[in-house]
Amino acid sequence: MPGSVRPLTDQEEPRIVKARIYVTLKPGVLDPQGKAIQHALTSLSFEGVEDVRQGKFFEVKLASSTREDAEKKLDAMCKQLLANTVIENYAIELE
Repeated sequence: MPGSVRPLTDQEEPRIVKARIYVTLKPGVLDPQGKAIQHALTSLSFEGVEDVRQGKFFEVKLASSTREDAEKKLDAMCKQLLANTVIENYAIELE
């Protein structure tokens, strides 16, 4: 099937895999954008919104021959560019 991505297994020829990366603020880090969104939702009559935390989402297509190789590359991307690890956490999902 064109464009489909199957799960990575053992050693194989490089292929394109798709990853989802979620970056969120660490607990205890102030989130003024989240607070602004919460207040906006309340002003739009959405009741019961206790808290809003905003984050970032990335979809990355990557050529890799193994799951381990893909995970290492994606982890390095997060640490070097996609997340500020001082104040943010990240989670990687591979398809």
